[in-house]
Amino acid sequence: MKDQQLIKKRREQMIKGAVSLFIEKGFHRTTTREIAKQSGFSIGTLYEYIGSKEDVLYLVCDAIYEEVSDRLRQQLDTKGSGVERLKKAIAALFHVIDEMQEEVLVMYQEAKSLPKEALPYVLQKEMDMTELMERIIQECVDGGGLELEEQEIKLLAHNILVSAHMWTFRRWAIQKLYTLEEYTNLQIKQLLKGVTEPIKEV
Repeated sequence: MKDQQLIKKRREQMIKGAVSLFIEKGFHRTTTREIAKQSGFSIGTLYEYIGSKEDVLYLVCDAIYEEVSDRLRQQLDTKGSGVERLKKAIAALFHVIDEMQEEVLVMYQEAKSLPKEALPYVLQKEMDMTELMERIIQECVDGGGLELEEQEIKLLAHNILVSAHMWTFRRWAIQKLYTLEEYTNLQIKQLLKGVTEPIKEV
């Protein structure tokens, strides 16, 4: 059994090294030997931790989803009103996406390179993250902070995730217009305005 701390360190090195190469060269043009060199260890050491280059994409996906999930779960235990907790959860999501935006870009750009049978894994991770946001919204509804039906809760959760990703996907435009704090506050205002104020049906 390998030392768990060493495994964690090696995986972090692999993720960092692979992401920089995938951004520069793309998944298909990057070799495992290059990943090993960029990560700071030998090709033999690399294969002690992975079976193929595709495994590195799994590690990238896991790193993103685990970090996001951990931060959102922390918000489930924070004190304050339901709406305030929801705002904190949205802000936490936006901040972690900002901190891991290179990884997020690589994940979505290169997910198509995963074997067909592996794609459901990535999609399920995305759904797990959306469902976690749904739980936070549902707790807000249960506490009387919002009045939403099940379909509205699900759509709001998806909208929050898409808004977070937009900070990365459209950063060439968005990040020229707003700081992260400005963007977060404006998105929270717009996202929640639609569920706290009556809107006439079209």
